[in-house]
Amino acid sequence: MPGNIIHFDTLGCRLNQDETEGAARVFSLNGFQCDLESTTGKTPVNNQVILSVINTCTVTSKAEQKARRIIRLMLEKYPESLVLVTGCYAELDKEEITGICPERIVILPGTKKFILSLIPANIKNGIFNSEQKSGTILSLKKLDDFIQKNMKSIEESRLLNKKALVLNNFTLYTPVFEKHSRPSIKIQDGCNNACTFCRIHLARGKSVSLEVEKVLERVRELEAAGAGEVVFTGVNLSQYAGKKSTGQIFDFADLLSFLIENTKFIHFRISSFYPQHVNEKLCQVLVSPRVQPFFHLSVQSGSDNILKLMNRPYNAQTVIDAVKLLRIAKKNPFISCDIITGFPGESEDDFNLTKELCTECRFAWIHAFPFSPRKGTAAYNMKPQIPERIKDERVKWLFENAIQNKVEYIERYKDEVLFAVTENSRSLRLHNSDGIQNDNYQNYVNCVTENFIHVQIPTDKKFSSGENVKIRIKKALEEKIRQGSEVEAEGEFVL
Repeated sequence: MPGNIIHFDTLGCRLNQDETEGAARVFSLNGFQCDLESTTGKTPVNNQVILSVINTCTVTSKAEQKARRIIRLMLEKYPESLVLVTGCYAELDKEEITGICPERIVILPGTKKFILSLIPANIKNGIFNSEQKSGTILSLKKLDDFIQKNMKSIEESRLLNKKALVLNNFTLYTPVFEKHSRPSIKIQDGCNNACTFCRIHLARGKSVSLEVEKVLERVRELEAAGAGEVVFTGVNLSQYAGKKSTGQIFDFADLLSFLIENTKFIHFRISSFYPQHVNEKLCQVLVSPRVQPFFHLSVQSGSDNILKLMNRPYNAQTVIDAVKLLRIAKKNPFISCDIITGFPGESEDDFNLTKELCTECRFAWIHAFPFSPRKGTAAYNMKPQIPERIKDERVKWLFENAIQNKVEYIERYKDEVLFAVTENSRSLRLHNSDGIQNDNYQNYVNCVTENFIHVQIPTDKKFSSGENVKIRIKKALEEKIRQGSEVEAEGEFVL
């Protein structure tokens, strides 16, 4: 008997995760069973999966390597399934991907990802059925022809209805999330910058924004369902320029103010922002208690010379000023950042400036990455390239700085009462005093605080994912932070 399972794997940013959740929602509404658990070597073979979808990332070469590895695993673990590859990597390197297994892989370019919303009804109605009496039940040719036909139709209508085409970017939306306790809304896509190291603007195109009233409609839907907070996602939220029905263009500060005024209790979390757009106008809105005290800045370097080579539209002082403004707007907010080490030409003096910036700003966390040359970018052929050993040494310094800062940040909140949202429950086997596991288990609930501290709380009480609770942090868990665990502190519930 043919199966009824659609499997999804997602790589990369929260934006990709949102879009996958939106696609899974459409399949679920059409009667399919959706599996969103990551495919690994331990995943059992499943002949009931009829379509495997992987939403890929192209931000680093390692992300692409991981995508190819998972595609091969999908081919092995889901032998009756076609593998549909979408996302940024699929947008830029079709041939490299299809070469893995041309007879079972179909490409859906990332900029046309919304076509996923049209596929479930056609599978349900047998439009893509294979004529084969055994083997894969879906025809690769029929599915690929359907994708190509819709892509052609989109291109033909591009000049006729630009508004509808922009809305396509926001089709994959869901108010019900399978893998996240905190719902999110994609309000922006694409990027107008052309950073010399980045392929994302090549893969996702120019910036587009969801209309203001449409954002409000989706936020109100979540609020009506009882959601305590919503996370805004986009490639570059700083470039949000949504149109209101009156014709007025709202920037992000305008949008946030409008949403606060027209909703009741839901809180708002900002996923990422460029430092030059953190200004007094925005911070006047961030003061609201309904804006969570968590901010992530896209920084990349503390050297003005390197920032110029990266074609970043700000300098190191802009970052320092942004951090100061955020700390005025919010009491002790969690502020994290991205840093790239080993950009072509980055000298020891350049990296020392990055170290000075990180020390002065006291980021609560630093996402540090070694520079990865990306095909099609200006930095791909820049000289001199920095040896991998030096890149790794610089990443190590940033990592140690980040560990120290996060532990210190968490310890500042020790014994304070914080609002949090429950994420999941789990049971962990306990250890004897000599470190050996025994047969006893402790039940835990994981929570995320308003300032984005992930807290593990021992309890036998049952909680649903997404419940609003009050907690008290007892201690930072440095070893777990160092291991990259989703748990960073231990705490207790406040009744």
